[in-house]
Amino acid sequence: MSDFSKQLPIAIGCDHAGYAYKELIKNYLLSQGWRVNDFGTNGPESVDYPDFAHPTADSVEQGKSAFGILICGSANGVAITANKHAGIRAGLCWTNDVAQLVRQHNNANMLCLPARFLSEQEVIQLVNTFIETPFEGGRHATRVNKIGCS
Repeated sequence: MSDFSKQLPIAIGCDHAGYAYKELIKNYLLSQGWRVNDFGTNGPESVDYPDFAHPTADSVEQGKSAFGILICGSANGVAITANKHAGIRAGLCWTNDVAQLVRQHNNANMLCLPARFLSEQEVIQLVNTFIETPFEGGRHATRVNKIGCS
């Protein structure tokens, strides 16, 4: 059973490389009964990913969104940016197993997807796996609680 509730929307953001997949994911989530906070970008023109990753991460960190999804070419840039936020645990996912583990073991609250390396089918599968996989807690909670810096 998922840890995420549809009471809050999902935050989503991307750069130009992730724009098409952002739109695909957004439409899919809406069809599944989720609300979506879209932080852009809103077209394929070249942009700077931090301009969209920061507000997406802010929404999750401030409890305004259940979780977040970020998409860029490699997903490294958006993951690095999101993980600068103290309350964010952004996981870069390219396989179903990785998406499952970042939820089970790391309690990730942001899914980062590499648009240049995934098919449309894989993107939707990764989103579903991330949403449906609960955090296991236990020994993993002890580790997750040590992530933050003081």
